[in-house]
Order: sequence, then C-alpha cells, then structure tokens
Amino acid sequence: MDRLNVLDLFQGLATLAAAEPSILVMRLVLIALGVLLIYLGKKGVLEALLMIPMGLGMATINAAVLFVPEGGWLRAGPNQIFVDALVAADNAAQTTALMNILQINWLQPIYTFTFSNGLIACVVFLGIGVLLDVGYVMARPFQSMILALFGELGTIAVYPIAIALGLTPGQAASVAIIGGADGPMVLFTSLSLARELFVPITVVAYLYLGLTYGGYPYLIRLLIPARLRALPMPMEKPRKPITSGQKIAFSVTLCILLSLLFPVASPLILCLFLGVIIRESNLVPYMDLLGGVFLYGGTFFLGLLLGVLCEARLILDPQVLVLLLLGMLALLISGIGGIIGGYVLYFASGRKFNPVIGIAAVSCVPTTAKVAQKEVTAANPGVVVMPHALGANISGVITTAILAAIYVTVIQAVY
Repeated sequence: MDRLNVLDLFQGLATLAAAEPSILVMRLVLIALGVLLIYLGKKGVLEALLMIPMGLGMATINAAVLFVPEGGWLRAGPNQIFVDALVAADNAAQTTALMNILQINWLQPIYTFTFSNGLIACVVFLGIGVLLDVGYVMARPFQSMILALFGELGTIAVYPIAIALGLTPGQAASVAIIGGADGPMVLFTSLSLARELFVPITVVAYLYLGLTYGGYPYLIRLLIPARLRALPMPMEKPRKPITSGQKIAFSVTLCILLSLLFPVASPLILCLFLGVIIRESNLVPYMDLLGGVFLYGGTFFLGLLLGVLCEARLILDPQVLVLLLLGMLALLISGIGGIIGGYVLYFASGRKFNPVIGIAAVSCVPTTAKVAQKEVTAANPGVVVMPHALGANISGVITTAILAAIYVTVIQAVY
C-alpha cells in the first residue's frame, strides 16, 4: 500500500498547491474578501441578508474547490460539493460523472430551478412588491420620477462605454443595467441578452451593489456640503390620505400600461405590482408568505449561489475584469446622477429641497433611502426626508424596469 501523502488527505490544500500562482493568490484574496463581507454585513455596513451568505459561499468555494487530476477522476458522492468544472473532461465517462456531480449534488437543483431561468428574480420582486407603499410615489409623482430619471444616468452612460471596450450590444446593455441598482432586473436582462455571461454579470452586480452602498455615504459627503445635508424639507399642505383603493387602481393601471408598452418585462412587472396589490388588499397570509418566506428565502439563496459561483477562475477572466470595472462605474455614475437630480430640484424649489434625497433614486429599495435619511440625520437630527426618499426609491424600480425593457426590445429587434 502506498503511503498516504498529506496533500492527498487534505485535498483543498492540494488544489491550492497545484494551482497556478495567479489562481492561488486570487483564491486567497477571495477567501479574505468573503470573510470581510461577513464582517461588514454583521456590522450593518452592507446588507447582511445578502452579504453574509454570499461572503461565506465565496470563502468556502475558494477554499474547497477540487480539480480533475490527469488520468483520473474524483469519485462523486454526497460529500462532493465543488468541482473545478473548467477542467476539460476527456471522455464520455468523465463528462457523465461531472454532470452528475453538478446536477444532482447540493445547490445545483436550486440553481437550475430558480436561477438559470430567472424565476428567482420574479420571486424576489413579489416580496419587494409586498413591502412597497406606492402612496409615496402617488403623493409626489413628478418629483419622484424626475429624480428617478437622473438616477438612471449610469444605466445610460455605461452602454456606449461598454460598446467601445468591445462588448456586444447585449453584453453592454446587461452590464449597463447594473447602474439601476436592481439586482433581479440585472439577472433578467443578462438572461435575455447575454446568457453566456449572465453568471459573471449577476455576480458583479450583487457584489458591487453591496460594496457601492457602503461607499455612497462618502459620495454624498463629497458632493453635498453639510449645510445642505442639514436642510429641512418645507412643510407640505395637508392632503387627503391616499386610500388602498386608489393605490390598487394605480398599480393595476400602471401594470397594464407597462405590459402593453414593454411585454418582454411583463413577468417582473406583474410580480412587482401583484405584490403591491396583495399588500393593499391586506391579504395577510400572502403578505407573510411573500414578504417573509419568499423574499428572505430568495435573497438568502441568491446570495449563497452568487458567492459559490464567485470562484477565482471566474474573477481572473479578462472579460470579467472589464465587467467589474463597468459595473462599479455604472453605479458610481448613477449615484452622481441622482445627486445632480437632487440639486436640480434644490434650485427649482428656490433652495428648499434637500439634494441628499437624490441618492435614493438609485433604486435598491429601501437601502439607498435609508442611506439618504442616515446622512441627513447625521447633519441635522431633526430633519426627516424618508417619505421623499422612498418616493424616489420606488420610482427608480419602475424606471429601471422600463430601461431594461427598452434595451431588451430594441437589441432583440435590431441584432
């Protein structure tokens, strides 16, 4: 019997030892990044619901990935979690074994059933809809939509930049839509226009959604002086409360109108407004199911799957590096665009509108609205901007859906 090598016993270390130097370094970096995401999620700097499972998945995949040795095959079994699928299988038996490992074991059924076909985006949108109060938009429709349009600046500006860097129109649109800061919409767009890159594009989107929101407070402080961050909003005239019936009528009308104009996005549009109508109809069992089990469960598995997919080979792909840079640029430009929109309303209102609200036009509900309120409170504890910020936030979801639908419709028709 041959002596057992230490690296044969600890196969994760064997993988690291056999890896190319660039792969070795990147795996160690991603393990450290995963731990950092967990820490920042626990501290509340980043969204804990997404970042904790994503961070642990990222750290684990890069610590535990196995590989196919030359002339042999790692035996498939219930404890076989990760396999380096990028190593070519050189015969039918190896191919069959690889497919069994990837399709039968562990997360693959969840990936196939909910992720690769975009179903998870619809599930998350149902949950988001249950949490949305469209009354904030109805109370200030023009203000909210103006800010939302400015908050799409990155979604528009990054498209020609991506084309200039050599991406196809579908790939350029998919990465540009990251500027809308709406993860399910990024998944939907990339599945429609760039299926070959939808995994790295979605990983990039969610990774930078979390990291960029940690940076948005610094962007606000850089572009808006403290005296304007502390600006109180003017008192509004008393108005009649918006009834549930009016909110339902608004949701039904907008859902049908947007579906008529942009049928390619109708599954997400339907799920979003169905959630809103369930909320306004006070269907408590459905609200608990969609806003609790569906939303939190979908977010959890989305973060976990994205973390597991974030392996060193993927990140070191030169094209993925371009996607990383473009995704970060799209979110940065959209944040700047939202603040520009805030300044436009500041001057249009006779210097009475707090420009910080503009950052909420970048539409991750309700994260950027919370960022806006937190920065305003830090400058002046007595100022409340959350109702205005939520109006821009919810409008941002709608404008991102519209832009995604325009991209999908035009590119599918032309190309």
